[in-house]
Amino acid sequence: MSNDNNVIISTIQKLGQNAFNAKFSLQKLTEEKKNSILLSVADALIEDADEILEANSRDIKKGEENGMHEGLIDRLRLTKERINDMAEGIKQVAKLPDPVGRVLDDWTLENGLRIKKVSVPLGVIGIIYESRPNVTADAFSLTFKSGNAVILKGGSDAFDSNIAITNVIRKTIEKASCNPDFIQLVPFTDRSAVGELLKLREYIDVVIPRGSAGLIRMVCENSKIPVIETGSGNCHIYIDKAADIQKAIPIIINAKTQRIGVCNAAESLVVHEDIKDTFLPELSKAMNEKNVELRADELSINLLPDAKPATETDFGTEYLDYILSVKTVKSVDEAIEHINKYNTGHSESIITEDEAAANAFLKGVDAACVYVNASTRFTDGFQFGFGAEIGISTQKLHARGPMGLKELTSYKFEITGNGQIRG
Repeated sequence: MSNDNNVIISTIQKLGQNAFNAKFSLQKLTEEKKNSILLSVADALIEDADEILEANSRDIKKGEENGMHEGLIDRLRLTKERINDMAEGIKQVAKLPDPVGRVLDDWTLENGLRIKKVSVPLGVIGIIYESRPNVTADAFSLTFKSGNAVILKGGSDAFDSNIAITNVIRKTIEKASCNPDFIQLVPFTDRSAVGELLKLREYIDVVIPRGSAGLIRMVCENSKIPVIETGSGNCHIYIDKAADIQKAIPIIINAKTQRIGVCNAAESLVVHEDIKDTFLPELSKAMNEKNVELRADELSINLLPDAKPATETDFGTEYLDYILSVKTVKSVDEAIEHINKYNTGHSESIITEDEAAANAFLKGVDAACVYVNASTRFTDGFQFGFGAEIGISTQKLHARGPMGLKELTSYKFEITGNGQIRG
């Protein structure tokens, strides 16, 4: 579609109107109907996998031609296995209880008024995201099950993939005799489309950005619509003096290298000085085998033969690459202070056999997810049992951490009387 500015403005307005109208019919669907559509969408994604992969291959080719980084290529790439995972995530959402219509509280006043606090959909959600086309399916399943219409703005690098996935979903909804505008995709790559989307306060109830720190900052600074901030992940692992090294090394390998282009990958390592002489040589060996570049402070670098000197910037960087910063500290309190200074409020982990150190870390670190003796890679809606996730919220209002179905609802008060008037 043309990226002419007038066309963009009119199209974005139309998307908003369509979503606003669609949300009312969506909110009338029964739980059984929603689940039936979700299961049909999951089957359709698998059936149409070849078509989706063909579109994805075009995006991959463009990315490679444009010199896209390996970590971003990995985030962009779809395989049959990843499509199967997308479908499985949707099936998991279908199995979850409907979050809408739950009575959260119920009481009666002295004057006889009965008040019920009931969960309701947010309404229309705008989701702006980069690179990862699986977000298209994840976002649909969660917004749909929670009764919300959704407008998606994917990144230009995944444009063809997102179109293919959205088309499969819309066709499946139409086959169920429902409004396909429950899900819409912004059909432009021009960045001005994001700006227009962020103006649609009369149609969109909340915007959720997923992607780089730059994208999230841009949305927060420019949106006229309330934003749920999902954060970039400068995730730390702290190796306490009481750490089990044989436990620590596999955790670090998993957190750093399983998938480098995701927000819950470890980017920074903090090491207690009492264990550095025995731990760091083991770390160096393991990271060399995985081709991970280490950037270390002055107290660590002599024990890491191939490491580069770390700068202040390194400690605050989400690399999304085979790079790991290393900082040496004198205590768990100093580790907590360092992490709270540089983290993004996402996921932090301590490796220790000392219960007091673990408790201090759990209480002291300011992040959505804080782990003891486990990889940060578990910060994920599917891993937490939420089914697919809409993102990892790093803010503290409304939602924090992996956002599943319940986090996509609000509530209203239903008050029943029998002629009461206020005196």
